Amino acid sequence: MKKKFSLLMAVLMLAMLLAGCGGDKDSGSAPADTSAPADASAPADSGSSDGSGASAVAEDTNTVAVGAVVIARDDVPEDDIYAFTSAIFENIEAITEQHAKGGELDLDFASSVTSVPYHPGAAKYFAEKGKEVASVKDGAGSGDSKALTFGTGGESGTYYAFGGVLSNFVSNSTGVSVTAITSGGSKENIENLAAGDVQLGFVQSDVMSYAYNGERLFDAKVENFSVVAALYMEQVQIVTTNPDIKSVADLAGKSVSIGDRGSGVWFNAVDVLSAYDIDPDTGISPVYLGFADSTENLKDKKIDAAFVVAGAPTTSIVDLATSGPVYLVSLDEEHTNALLEVSPYYSAYTIPAGTY
Repeated sequence: MKKKFSLLMAVLMLAMLLAGCGGDKDSGSAPADTSAPADASAPADSGSSDGSGASAVAEDTNTVAVGAVVIARDDVPEDDIYAFTSAIFENIEAITEQHAKGGELDLDFASSVTSVPYHPGAAKYFAEKGKEVASVKDGAGSGDSKALTFGTGGESGTYYAFGGVLSNFVSNSTGVSVTAITSGGSKENIENLAAGDVQLGFVQSDVMSYAYNGERLFDAKVENFSVVAALYMEQVQIVTTNPDIKSVADLAGKSVSIGDRGSGVWFNAVDVLSAYDIDPDTGISPVYLGFADSTENLKDKKIDAAFVVAGAPTTSIVDLATSGPVYLVSLDEEHTNALLEVSPYYSAYTIPAGTY
């Protein structure tokens, strides 16, 4: 009897031991460190996994941003631009279901551009909604109607992804046919639009101003375009896989991708680095790459950091974050204010935690 009782007790104890080990499969791992870094300019950390293999940035990232604006050739008919604009802003909810950037569409922001006049077709729509634009382009909107080509950006950027959604939506819901194509971005879109190769284009608001005034990227004024709408903010994102890069100052002496020389991204990088007294030619080891190539080089540890200027979340950074920890470097308040003072076309912006 004693032997049977002892055997029964042993079985019961073994069962209890097994039950205690059979709950959370990850219970044996160390708990995640959720403490925020003491340095406010430390990079936002994406090292914690959400269980899907992708990592999520756990801290807000303080940076600056410019506007993402759609422009059109002046000779695109007023009715076509009216249809394009109304199709977008009358169907924000449906567009948001196809791309998250749709959730940032806002009539006040869309009609807020002051540096370049609006196309009459867009101005007409905004006026109907009680939004008066700063100026309207005289003589624009009188050309012949035809299928429209929309210059966007690289395949891994927000311009192309969101531009494709907008083009498909407008084409399917109006009598205006719009086709989105890839491009080299803002500067190329303006050049192609001026040459008549495209009729619509995505541009950064600062690059648009450079073109219209014949500054920086442009040796002469480009004035045969007008504004359709400002759609969302594009954040200057400084991306690294190196946790030791905790501020912009830490980029000194590092290999950094700053966009194609003379591109909008390049000027954004120059502005930010200069605010920290870092010469973009000698203070870092500059590499001139687009978004996709930058993230591939980060993944392969060929560069230390990269400037990416696009609406967050950006496809190339999302893809990079699936391969390991990614960090976004914040700008501190002192240097942000100094940058805004000399470059008023920027706005301070915070990328919320969890965007990546």
